[in-house]
Amino acid sequence: MAELDLDAMIERFKGRAAAVKQRPLPPVAGEERQRFIEQANHDFQDFALIAGSTPSLVDGILTFTVDLRPASPNS
Repeated sequence: MAELDLDAMIERFKGRAAAVKQRPLPPVAGEERQRFIEQANHDFQDFALIAGSTPSLVDGILTFTVDLRPASPNS
């Protein structure tokens, strides 16, 4: 198996998150349009969470750490 480049993986997820934001709406209306928008929002959230994580690979276990605590007013 090829070596896993965690930094490159995070960069790919950043690119995917940006691509979702730039994705044009297809020529659909009504419920289909709303479903497309909702899916795009979910895709962006998922990609952005991974893109903003700190990955680690220890003993064959890949872990993504995501700090979801609100930013402190002093930072």
